[in-house]
Amino acid sequence: MNSKTKLTVLLVCLMLLLSGCGATSVLDTGAGSEQTAFSSRVPWDYRIQQATVGDLVGSDMTLLPDNELLPNDGNYATGDTIWILQFMDAELTTDESQKNEISLSTWSTLKSYPDQASAEKDLAELKVAVTTEVGLVGVYKTEYNGDTRNFAVLELPTGNRVKQPVDDKRYEQLKNVQKVAVVLEEVHDFADYDLTYAKFRGWANP
Repeated sequence: MNSKTKLTVLLVCLMLLLSGCGATSVLDTGAGSEQTAFSSRVPWDYRIQQATVGDLVGSDMTLLPDNELLPNDGNYATGDTIWILQFMDAELTTDESQKNEISLSTWSTLKSYPDQASAEKDLAELKVAVTTEVGLVGVYKTEYNGDTRNFAVLELPTGNRVKQPVDDKRYEQLKNVQKVAVVLEEVHDFADYDLTYAKFRGWANP
Protein backbone atom coordinates (compact mmCIF):
# COMPACT_ATOMS: atom_id res chain seq x y z
CA MET A 1 0.00 0.00 0.00
CA ASN A 2 1.54 3.30 -1.12
CA SER A 3 1.54 6.51 0.91
CA LYS A 4 -1.37 8.03 -1.04
CA THR A 5 -3.58 4.99 -0.39
CA LYS A 6 -2.67 4.95 3.31
CA LEU A 7 -3.62 8.63 3.59
CA THR A 8 -6.97 8.00 1.91
CA VAL A 9 -7.78 5.12 4.29
CA LEU A 10 -6.79 7.24 7.28
CA LEU A 11 -9.06 10.11 6.19
CA VAL A 12 -12.00 7.74 5.67
CA CYS A 13 -11.53 6.24 9.15
CA LEU A 14 -11.31 9.70 10.67
CA MET A 15 -14.55 10.77 8.95
CA LEU A 16 -16.35 7.65 10.21
CA LEU A 17 -15.08 8.30 13.74
CA LEU A 18 -16.26 11.91 13.69
CA SER A 19 -19.59 10.86 12.24
CA GLY A 20 -20.07 8.42 15.12
CA CYS A 21 -19.28 11.13 17.65
CA GLY A 22 -21.79 13.43 16.01
CA ALA A 23 -24.51 10.77 16.24
CA THR A 24 -23.86 10.29 19.95
CA SER A 25 -24.04 14.05 20.50
CA VAL A 26 -27.41 14.29 18.77
CA LEU A 27 -28.80 11.46 20.88
CA ASP A 28 -27.57 13.09 24.09
CA THR A 29 -29.19 16.39 23.14
CA GLY A 30 -32.47 14.66 22.40
CA ALA A 31 -32.51 12.99 25.82
CA GLY A 32 -31.82 16.31 27.52
CA SER A 33 -34.63 18.06 25.67
CA GLU A 34 -37.14 15.75 27.38
CA GLN A 35 -36.35 17.34 30.74
CA THR A 36 -39.05 19.99 30.78
CA ALA A 37 -39.69 20.29 34.54
CA PHE A 38 -38.97 23.74 36.01
CA SER A 39 -37.96 24.28 39.65
CA SER A 40 -37.90 27.49 41.65
CA ARG A 41 -37.73 28.50 45.30
CA VAL A 42 -40.60 30.71 46.47
CA PRO A 43 -41.70 32.31 49.77
CA TRP A 44 -44.37 30.07 51.28
CA ASP A 45 -45.51 31.25 54.73
CA TYR A 46 -44.81 33.32 57.83
CA ARG A 47 -45.90 33.06 61.44
CA ILE A 48 -45.28 34.85 64.72
CA GLN A 49 -44.45 32.93 67.89
CA GLN A 50 -43.85 33.78 71.51
CA ALA A 51 -40.39 32.87 72.84
CA THR A 52 -38.23 33.22 75.94
CA VAL A 53 -34.68 34.57 75.87
CA GLY A 54 -32.15 32.01 77.11
CA ASP A 55 -28.40 32.42 77.34
CA LEU A 56 -26.67 35.51 75.97
CA VAL A 57 -23.73 34.66 73.68
CA GLY A 58 -21.77 37.78 72.79
CA SER A 59 -24.12 39.95 70.74
CA ASP A 60 -26.47 37.00 70.16
CA MET A 61 -29.11 35.25 72.28
CA THR A 62 -30.59 31.78 72.43
CA LEU A 63 -34.35 31.24 72.23
CA LEU A 64 -35.97 28.65 74.48
CA PRO A 65 -36.93 25.85 74.32
CA ASP A 66 -34.89 24.95 71.19
CA ASN A 67 -31.80 27.10 71.89
CA GLU A 68 -32.00 28.69 68.44
CA LEU A 69 -29.38 31.43 68.06
CA LEU A 70 -30.53 34.91 66.99
CA PRO A 71 -28.94 38.39 67.07
CA ASN A 72 -29.92 40.24 70.26
CA ASP A 73 -30.90 43.42 68.40
CA GLY A 74 -33.37 44.44 71.11
CA ASN A 75 -30.83 44.20 73.94
CA TYR A 76 -32.99 41.63 75.74
CA ALA A 77 -32.07 39.97 79.02
CA THR A 78 -32.20 36.31 79.94
CA GLY A 79 -35.76 35.36 80.84
CA ASP A 80 -37.44 38.11 78.77
CA THR A 81 -40.57 37.13 76.85
CA ILE A 82 -40.40 38.28 73.23
CA TRP A 83 -42.10 37.64 69.88
CA ILE A 84 -40.37 36.25 66.81
CA LEU A 85 -41.16 36.18 63.09
CA GLN A 86 -40.59 32.83 61.43
CA PHE A 87 -40.39 32.03 57.72
CA MET A 88 -40.89 28.97 55.53
CA ASP A 89 -40.02 28.72 51.85
CA ALA A 90 -40.74 26.03 49.28
CA GLU A 91 -39.13 24.41 46.28
CA LEU A 92 -41.80 24.39 43.59
CA THR A 93 -41.42 22.00 40.64
CA THR A 94 -43.79 22.50 37.71
CA ASP A 95 -43.97 19.96 34.87
CA GLU A 96 -45.04 20.49 31.25
CA SER A 97 -48.71 20.02 32.16
CA GLN A 98 -48.46 22.74 34.88
CA LYS A 99 -48.78 20.18 37.67
CA ASN A 100 -47.01 21.31 40.84
CA GLU A 101 -44.92 19.38 43.34
CA ILE A 102 -43.99 21.27 46.50
CA SER A 103 -41.22 20.57 49.01
CA LEU A 104 -41.46 22.74 52.14
CA SER A 105 -38.54 23.88 54.27
CA THR A 106 -38.49 23.92 58.06
CA TRP A 107 -39.39 27.11 59.94
CA SER A 108 -36.51 29.55 60.41
CA THR A 109 -36.50 32.64 62.65
CA LEU A 110 -35.90 35.99 60.97
CA LYS A 111 -36.49 38.74 63.51
CA SER A 112 -37.42 39.45 67.12
CA TYR A 113 -39.92 41.97 68.56
CA PRO A 114 -40.59 43.32 72.05
CA ASP A 115 -44.38 42.96 71.65
CA GLN A 116 -46.98 41.11 69.57
CA ALA A 117 -48.35 44.23 67.87
CA SER A 118 -44.99 45.06 66.26
CA ALA A 119 -44.68 41.51 64.95
CA GLU A 120 -48.20 41.50 63.53
CA LYS A 121 -47.54 44.80 61.72
CA ASP A 122 -44.66 43.24 59.78
CA LEU A 123 -46.66 40.07 59.17
CA ALA A 124 -49.51 42.09 57.60
CA GLU A 125 -47.08 43.51 55.04
CA LEU A 126 -45.56 40.15 54.17
CA LYS A 127 -48.86 38.26 53.71
CA VAL A 128 -51.28 40.44 51.75
CA ALA A 129 -54.86 39.51 50.74
CA VAL A 130 -55.87 40.82 47.30
CA THR A 131 -58.98 40.45 45.15
CA THR A 132 -58.23 40.07 41.46
CA GLU A 133 -59.20 38.30 38.25
CA VAL A 134 -57.29 35.20 37.15
CA GLY A 135 -57.49 32.99 34.11
CA LEU A 136 -59.89 30.06 34.19
CA VAL A 137 -58.32 27.13 32.35
CA GLY A 138 -61.59 25.18 32.52
CA VAL A 139 -64.02 23.10 34.57
CA TYR A 140 -64.65 19.37 34.48
CA LYS A 141 -66.57 16.58 36.19
CA THR A 142 -65.41 13.24 37.57
CA GLU A 143 -67.57 10.25 38.50
CA TYR A 144 -66.72 7.36 40.80
CA ASN A 145 -69.14 4.76 42.17
CA GLY A 146 -72.07 6.94 41.15
CA ASP A 147 -70.73 10.07 42.90
CA THR A 148 -70.01 13.11 40.74
CA ARG A 149 -67.52 15.84 41.66
CA ASN A 150 -66.82 19.16 39.93
CA PHE A 151 -63.46 20.92 39.63
CA ALA A 152 -62.18 24.25 38.33
CA VAL A 153 -58.59 24.78 37.18
CA LEU A 154 -57.21 28.31 37.68
CA GLU A 155 -54.00 29.90 36.41
CA LEU A 156 -52.59 32.25 39.03
CA PRO A 157 -50.50 35.38 38.29
CA THR A 158 -47.32 33.45 39.20
CA GLY A 159 -48.03 31.06 36.31
CA ASN A 160 -48.85 27.99 38.39
CA ARG A 161 -52.18 26.25 38.08
CA VAL A 162 -54.40 25.13 40.97
CA LYS A 163 -57.40 22.82 41.03
CA GLN A 164 -60.36 23.66 43.26
CA PRO A 165 -63.54 21.65 43.91
CA VAL A 166 -66.76 23.54 43.08
CA ASP A 167 -70.44 22.86 43.66
CA ASP A 168 -72.99 22.42 40.86
CA LYS A 169 -74.07 26.08 40.96
CA ARG A 170 -70.54 27.45 40.54
CA TYR A 171 -69.77 24.81 37.91
CA GLU A 172 -72.61 26.16 35.78
CA GLN A 173 -71.43 29.75 36.36
CA LEU A 174 -67.89 28.93 35.24
CA LYS A 175 -68.61 26.76 32.22
CA ASN A 176 -68.45 29.54 29.64
CA VAL A 177 -66.08 32.11 31.17
CA GLN A 178 -62.34 32.68 30.76
CA LYS A 179 -61.72 34.97 33.75
CA VAL A 180 -62.96 34.69 37.32
CA ALA A 181 -62.64 36.92 40.42
CA VAL A 182 -60.80 35.31 43.34
CA VAL A 183 -59.17 36.18 46.65
CA LEU A 184 -55.42 35.55 46.71
CA GLU A 185 -52.85 35.69 49.48
CA GLU A 186 -49.60 37.19 48.21
CA VAL A 187 -46.62 35.97 50.24
CA HIS A 188 -43.63 38.32 49.87
CA ASP A 189 -40.02 37.33 50.40
CA PHE A 190 -38.55 39.01 53.48
CA ALA A 191 -35.20 39.81 51.80
CA ASP A 192 -36.60 40.60 48.33
CA TYR A 193 -40.10 42.07 48.67
CA ASP A 194 -40.77 41.99 44.91
CA LEU A 195 -40.44 38.19 44.95
CA THR A 196 -43.94 36.85 45.71
CA TYR A 197 -45.96 33.66 45.60
CA ALA A 198 -49.76 33.76 45.26
CA LYS A 199 -52.07 31.29 47.01
CA PHE A 200 -55.75 30.77 46.27
CA ARG A 201 -57.84 31.74 49.30
CA GLY A 202 -61.39 31.75 47.96
CA TRP A 203 -63.88 33.02 45.40
CA ALA A 204 -64.54 36.75 45.32
CA ASN A 205 -68.21 36.30 44.37
CA PRO A 206 -70.72 33.97 46.07
